Amino acid sequence: MSTDVSTPSSAPTPEPAEPSATKVARRILPSPVTGQEWVLVAIVVALWIVLSIATPAFGSASSWQPLLSSVAPIALMGVGMTMIIITGGIDVSVGGALMVAGVTTAKLLVDQGVSLPVAVVAAAVLGLVLGLVNGFLIAYGRVHAIIITFGTANLFQFVGRQIFASQTVNGIPGTLDFFGRGEAGRTLGLPHSFVLTLLVAVGAWIWLRHNRSGRHLYAIGGDPTAARLAGIQVQRLTLMTYAATGLLVGIAAVFTVASGTSTLDQTIGSGRELAVIAAVVIGGTSITGGRGSVLGTVLGALLVQIVASGVTQLGWPSQLSDFFVGVAIAIAVGADLIRQRARQQR
Repeated sequence: MSTDVSTPSSAPTPEPAEPSATKVARRILPSPVTGQEWVLVAIVVALWIVLSIATPAFGSASSWQPLLSSVAPIALMGVGMTMIIITGGIDVSVGGALMVAGVTTAKLLVDQGVSLPVAVVAAAVLGLVLGLVNGFLIAYGRVHAIIITFGTANLFQFVGRQIFASQTVNGIPGTLDFFGRGEAGRTLGLPHSFVLTLLVAVGAWIWLRHNRSGRHLYAIGGDPTAARLAGIQVQRLTLMTYAATGLLVGIAAVFTVASGTSTLDQTIGSGRELAVIAAVVIGGTSITGGRGSVLGTVLGALLVQIVASGVTQLGWPSQLSDFFVGVAIAIAVGADLIRQRARQQR
């Protein structure tokens, strides 16, 4: 008599759970605020407190309101410069482009009596065109950005001087007071130009962090060849980045004209490219590309302007401002190089 021995069937092995989209995003995306940005926040707050104690006038509204107005054009151009440097490029022509957009806007206000919206749109479109010139030559001419923008910087300055015609622009009306330093240019004590700059920075931060094309900028800066092989439209994104920066330079020109007097001279835009690049580098964007944040850039612009204002109010030689900013740049670049070597040794 045979006995059937049935073998118990094996229990099915459970499939490993798929990671949730939230967990995957956490692994891919960097921290919303980096350690260097927290350090910058601490430095800005500490410096503000120290200067307010050393010179009580620094902490007054009559001091910090003009300071924020001065930060606005630098930080706004810095948003565009951050995106450019993330891709591994650079733009040293923003000062010249600011000059062209600024004097053109001033001429339109004086000669044509245009309204505020028309002036803003005209400056933004002109800046966009100048940015497209840079972007097209860099993206499709395959020449390094420093060479192209150094050339266009001189070209833009020449064009600006021709528009000035060796004269100042006088009698600029108060059409742009909405972005100026007076009462009309503030709401709840905050300059409109600074508020708009913050809104643009927040939009750029969200785009760079959560949009596919924004994330592609980091890939281009890390390795453009690999990015191209991965199907990323390197040339198109490069062109778009320089065009967007030009547009922001045009709006920054409106802020600059609005915050000045009724007279505009040929010094507009002079040295602005250095201040913008300093803000970006101090903010933690790697000068070699592939890493950066507009939040750090805004903090870097704020730090640069606080140093300049503090030196002035303390009665120190103005050259010390350049010295302190130079030291900050050296420290930021040195820290970036140390981080890169640490990553390569892993």
